[in-house]
Parts: sequence; structure tokens; C-alpha cells
Amino acid sequence: MSKTVCVPSPSPSPSPSSSASPSPSDFSPSPCPPARRVPPFPPLRVGRGADRLRRAVRRRRRAASAGLAVLAAALAVVGGTEAQASRGVPPPEVKPPPAAVRPVSAPVRIADAETVRLLRPGDRVDVVAAERTGPPRVVAAAARVVEVPGPGKGAGDGGALVVLSVPRDVARALVGAGAVARLAVTLC
Repeated sequence: MSKTVCVPSPSPSPSPSSSASPSPSDFSPSPCPPARRVPPFPPLRVGRGADRLRRAVRRRRRAASAGLAVLAAALAVVGGTEAQASRGVPPPEVKPPPAAVRPVSAPVRIADAETVRLLRPGDRVDVVAAERTGPPRVVAAAARVVEVPGPGKGAGDGGALVVLSVPRDVARALVGAGAVARLAVTLC
């Protein structure tokens, strides 16, 4: 904080002895006004409306630029494959997922034909193998039913046929279990 210095002012009546210049005794100190504290106030903001408009325009420009960039990238990808096709270059091959993950359709004969009549395509079932020598075991969990053939189709040595969508390794296990045990299903 700086100190206030008051400057003396000349006295109203000059002395008769001096004619041209006042002497130092002619000056009397003037009283300084009392020091006052300046109250705090927020800074003045001038022209905020124009700033808001500029910012809004900038934001819209950025959004439009981003959209155009995405569109350009998409067109470049599509145009690149079309250009390759027009030049006789084959498109890049898309590799299928591994065989263990891709489901296969597996026809399974279930021992109880009445249970199979309850199934509809899209149902999820657990396939259980019941062997005479050991406890029952789950061969396929949450297998999706693809098709349930009618009663005239697939009728043979008892039971009923159902087509399940399962991974390839589970299909092998179902075929092996169907050869040595009776299979049953439970709805999930």
C-alpha cells in the first residue's frame, strides 16, 4: 500500500515584502482528506454478446468439421474398395472366426419323445447323458434348438429327433454320448 503525500498549496494572501516570488514560509500545508478504502467490485465486462456469438459459431464450425472428416474417411474407405475392384484387384479377404467358436447344427435323438414335443425353435436346453454305470452328466449346456422335426420324421427306435446349434467340439461330444447313453433335455 502506498502512502498518500499531500502537496502544499500557496496561501491565499501573499506577503507585502515579496514582490515576485513567494517564500517557503508563504506555503501552508493543506489538510489531506481521510484515507478511504476502495470497496471490491467485479471486473467490467464489455461486449459479452459478441463473444458468445463468436464462440457459438466456432463450436458449430468444429462440429461441422468433425462430421465432414468422418464422412471423408468413410468415403475414402468405400471409394478405395471400389477403385480396387475397378482395377481388378480383389477385395481383402475377411477371415471367418475359428472353427471351435462357430456353431454347427447337430441332430440329437432324445429318449423321451413327449419332452421333445414341448420344445420350440429358439429354446435353450441342457443335454444330459444318463449312463447305467455312472451318474448323469451334462454334455451340452444352453444349446439353442434350431429345429424340431414332426412326429413322422426321424421316428425310429424310440425317442425323437431335435436339431441343436452348438460349437463343433460340443457336437462331437453329443454324437459320442448318444452312441453309449440315453440323452435327455432340460429347458434353461
